[in-house]
Amino acid sequence: MVAGNKEANQYSSTIRNLGKSQLGGVIFGATNTTFQECLSKQLFGLPREHLVYVEKIDPGLPLFLLNYSDRKLHGVFEAASHGQKNIDPYAWAGYASQGTRYSAQVQVRLRSSDSPRQPLNEDQFKPIIVDNYYTPQRFWFELDHVQTNQLLALFSSQPISVFKSYKKVENQPKRKDLRTSFSGKTLSLGTPNISIGTIGKDDKEPVYLKHEKLASNSNLVHPPSSRGYEPTCKKVDQPSPVKMDQPPARKDETDAGVKASQDPIIAQLIRKIDNLIAITTEQNHTIGCLEIEITSLEYSLTEAQKEIRNLKDRCSTIESIAGLSVESDPINVKTSSEELHLDNSPETSDINLDCDDLIYLVGGYDGRSWLSSLECYSPSQNQTRSLAPMKTARCHAHVSILNGQLYVLGGGTRGEWYDTVESYDPVVNEWTDRPSLNAKRGSLAGATLNGKIYAIAGGTENEYYATIEMLDLDIGVWIPSRSMLEKRFSLAAAELNGALYAVGGYDGKNYLNTAARFDPREHSWTKIESMNTVRGCPSLVVLNEKLYVLGGFDGRAMVPSVEIYDPRRGSWVIGDSMSYPRGFSAAAVVKESIYILGGLKRGDDINDTVECYKEGQGWETFDTKAGSRRCFFSAVAR
Repeated sequence: MVAGNKEANQYSSTIRNLGKSQLGGVIFGATNTTFQECLSKQLFGLPREHLVYVEKIDPGLPLFLLNYSDRKLHGVFEAASHGQKNIDPYAWAGYASQGTRYSAQVQVRLRSSDSPRQPLNEDQFKPIIVDNYYTPQRFWFELDHVQTNQLLALFSSQPISVFKSYKKVENQPKRKDLRTSFSGKTLSLGTPNISIGTIGKDDKEPVYLKHEKLASNSNLVHPPSSRGYEPTCKKVDQPSPVKMDQPPARKDETDAGVKASQDPIIAQLIRKIDNLIAITTEQNHTIGCLEIEITSLEYSLTEAQKEIRNLKDRCSTIESIAGLSVESDPINVKTSSEELHLDNSPETSDINLDCDDLIYLVGGYDGRSWLSSLECYSPSQNQTRSLAPMKTARCHAHVSILNGQLYVLGGGTRGEWYDTVESYDPVVNEWTDRPSLNAKRGSLAGATLNGKIYAIAGGTENEYYATIEMLDLDIGVWIPSRSMLEKRFSLAAAELNGALYAVGGYDGKNYLNTAARFDPREHSWTKIESMNTVRGCPSLVVLNEKLYVLGGFDGRAMVPSVEIYDPRRGSWVIGDSMSYPRGFSAAAVVKESIYILGGLKRGDDINDTVECYKEGQGWETFDTKAGSRRCFFSAVAR
């Protein structure tokens, strides 16, 4: 999940990651096919990647429901529960056996402090949340307090909505008579010309919606039958109690209705309906208990799988250090830490740390959790070794090397952004706190130039920077440097021939194809030729005195394309494309080869392969034991 950027892909762009104290409200989505179920179940849901902020929802938080089909915003609702995963594991799933696709859920109710109002058209609510739009049709669902209050004020000026009827129906006790509404299989008890509706446990459609549908068709008024009139429905302003209205009755018709109400067949029908209601209630209770049990079992299974992975990792460690096979001789395997020379270090492989092709992988997200890990990967050995972890988990950070040590700058997780800096010393395998940045920065870039580290642009969830900071170890502080020509968030940067280069990113409104160079001798930024493609979250490396820009987001999707800039020619050329689209990946150059790891393909699909590029040979893809399935991380070659 992208912590506070506007990359338009299903996984990252839809998450603004406001802190819990900053979250003023949330918009949920539906279509014509799911809208009624949201209201009848009093349950809103979003895809699982939104759980990161849906879990921040507390009871009473204002909520809104967007109907994608007509682009109208309905409200005002409020949370009736804490946001959580799979309140109803099969909501909006229809007959799909795999369950819901919208597991980030919250129970809702109509907001009691205000009357429900007519929905807002997009041209009414868009000006309020315009900063949330990252494409013409898509926007962040998280609202800050200012946006929420403005939406509440706008709704209060709208006419009263038919949701008022829904609210009253919601609080009424169920009536066990002919006026009760069901759905599912058609009920037929042998009584001619009496239509009772359909029965099934899944029917929770609000009565007012059924009335609106029926009232919109004038041909629903049926002619008299031999046993009176078939029930008809019309739209009513007050649904208490819900009535099945009759056509205007003549005296003889009224007498026929009274006679029908005394018919023993009707009495028998009512008794059967009461029995069906009792059976349905019992079944619903049983199903609810089963769903709770299934959820508990799923959680236990997940925990067991984690434990199995941990045990497998430990077995692999024992085998690699002791030179024994657990499977071939499980009895004689020595497990004493003294005999196996095990200690509390996080090393998990016998990779040679003195090899000359190490790539350090720092932090990120692996699809399950935010990472504080530091690992070194050797392409020649196709192995990874875990080193001492950082003091805090970080994604969207930047890593540079200065005086043989790794410096990790800024970043953040779950909507919290950092100004902190840590450095890692490979000799002693330890981390040290360093002077903090002057501002919190995530999705920043950086580079080392003339013995100083530059932290370039980046931003937070609602601020985008053009500012630069420079770390001078002689005085131990970050010094403001010359700002860039434009704001850049999720950019890439590199040093080449004594100058800094910055490419791509997002300026708060548009994704960029522009590029710029900083010459410390002139102490100024100048524009260079723009790339052929706009790119947010690309990777940038230097190979044979040329800049290689790899992948990124082009405003619609992650891309595999590559562009190459030669400063001697001052122009970009199209390079060989990678095998997979990659954004929020990390790349490094070792031994005249470019290695790119991880990143997003699309949505929340994370790459688990490594690709290698050599001039004249193109790209080669290979699987790895490196655990390279991660995104939002940083990499640097030693």
